[in-house]
Amino acid sequence: MTIYLDLIAILNFGMDFILLFTVNNTLKRNTKLRRMIFGGLFGSLTLIFLFLPLHSFALFFLKIIVSFLMCIITFQFKNWRYTIENMIYFYMSGTILGGFLYYLNLEFSYKHEGIVFFHHGLSINFIFLIIISPIILYIYIRSQKKLKTHYQHYYKLNILFKNNQTITVNAFLDTGNKLMDPVTKKGIILVEEKSLRKIKMPHVIYVPYHSLNNHGLLKCIAPKSVTLDGVSSKNYLIGISEKKFQINGIECILNSKCLEDLPC
Repeated sequence: MTIYLDLIAILNFGMDFILLFTVNNTLKRNTKLRRMIFGGLFGSLTLIFLFLPLHSFALFFLKIIVSFLMCIITFQFKNWRYTIENMIYFYMSGTILGGFLYYLNLEFSYKHEGIVFFHHGLSINFIFLIIISPIILYIYIRSQKKLKTHYQHYYKLNILFKNNQTITVNAFLDTGNKLMDPVTKKGIILVEEKSLRKIKMPHVIYVPYHSLNNHGLLKCIAPKSVTLDGVSSKNYLIGISEKKFQINGIECILNSKCLEDLPC
């Protein structure tokens, strides 16, 4: 079996550089390019371990040390929490990338009959790995940022009614919800009707509303208070929505006033 060390070194450096670049962009470290290059080059030194008679545990321990030093070289040492966070994201990115590449290799390099796999001559070369790896990690970063942006608007809202009944609902902060009672000037928080069935329905009031494409009267309840992130307020009405919200797991749409009045 012929081993081309130069190709392995290039591939190893490319993978380490891509992982460090991913950590830099995910955590917004603003590291200079040359530091990421130096970190990747240092990571390539792990090739030396291939020629040493090391036990698997010792090899694992050495790789941990190398990755720690790679993070120090690339992102510097500011404090332990900062450095450990860099290492965690480095390994997370490596796990995501490695899992995808293993799957692709399994799909394209092997045939299978039932649970029996056998090689059929096609393998993923290092050029393909260098090309596909940034794409995989780019998709991963984008999806993580999208999830983070989306789920940071999820909250738990406690509603206390005047009969001292309480319900807790999964809420979503929608800056587009600007519904307001024109008389009391209270913001309207929308709650799905089915979430209110568990309580004895208090007195219902009708509030006129105007939206972009619709207008009419909205059934509302005046709660005793609503509590979000530990802060209570009496400046809201609960609007009863007969339609199910199209946001996964959400029973309540918060009012845009929450940005001002409550610690959203």
